[in-house]
Amino acid sequence: CLFFYSLNGQELKCEVIVNSNLVNQTNQQIFITLENSIREFMNSQVWTSKEWSKEEKINCSFIFNLTNYNNSNNNFEATLQIQSQRPVYESNYSSPLFNYKDEFITFSYEEFQPLFYNSNNFESNLVSILSFYAYLILGLDADSFKLKGGQNYFSFAQRISNLSQQKNYIGWNPNENIRNRYWLIDSLISNAFMDFRTANYKYHREGLDNMSSDQLIAKKNIINSLVYLDNLNNRRPNAFLTQLFFDAKSQEIVNIFKDGPETNLESTKKILKRVAPFFNNKWREIRN
Repeated sequence: CLFFYSLNGQELKCEVIVNSNLVNQTNQQIFITLENSIREFMNSQVWTSKEWSKEEKINCSFIFNLTNYNNSNNNFEATLQIQSQRPVYESNYSSPLFNYKDEFITFSYEEFQPLFYNSNNFESNLVSILSFYAYLILGLDADSFKLKGGQNYFSFAQRISNLSQQKNYIGWNPNENIRNRYWLIDSLISNAFMDFRTANYKYHREGLDNMSSDQLIAKKNIINSLVYLDNLNNRRPNAFLTQLFFDAKSQEIVNIFKDGPETNLESTKKILKRVAPFFNNKWREIRN
């Protein structure tokens, strides 16, 4: 039974790339081993008590761009691009759900060092970063299917953040940067940003998932979901989570409103320009 569960309980289908082009290191083996270790960890760790079928696994990718490696103390510095997708009901389309670049990645790793996750203890900064984003991906995915469905996963991510904060690694401290891992999970947990989570649910479950049955209703529901982000923007202009939403969704939104049944595009474009002015070039592609 345990063997069966290990095959069907794993939740992520994760592509991992470790890019060492910026690092002056003749022996590339350490980077290959690191990539393999991260890939094995992400694709074998069981994060939840729920059984997941092969079709339910969440597609995601972790791309580490190494910027520095010190072989005398095995310290790495990097940026990390994380992406995840969500399947859309009755279609072959996967919607981008999370697209984020973490610029505060530092960790130590010795070749062939095993990676273990312990929910009650800090094992290493690399494990903490990987586990944090695994739960974040799970939480955002669950939120897109059920309102506040990702709460437990976000709680796990916050626990990892709290444990890691005590070790003084960059990226976990509230005082160092307003757009780091601390503020990312703090915002997702906070009731002050509930409009973001509501928008995430309504956009996907009431919008995209209805595209195959009634495109006009689906588009109207997507527009209604953007109103929640407009409300959030009125209270918290340029919020971290608002930018996070459009970093993943901007091109998809353009594609949705460029074709198909006509809706009130003028009011939609006004919302988009108000809430996400940094994507105005994209919004111009939406034509009445």
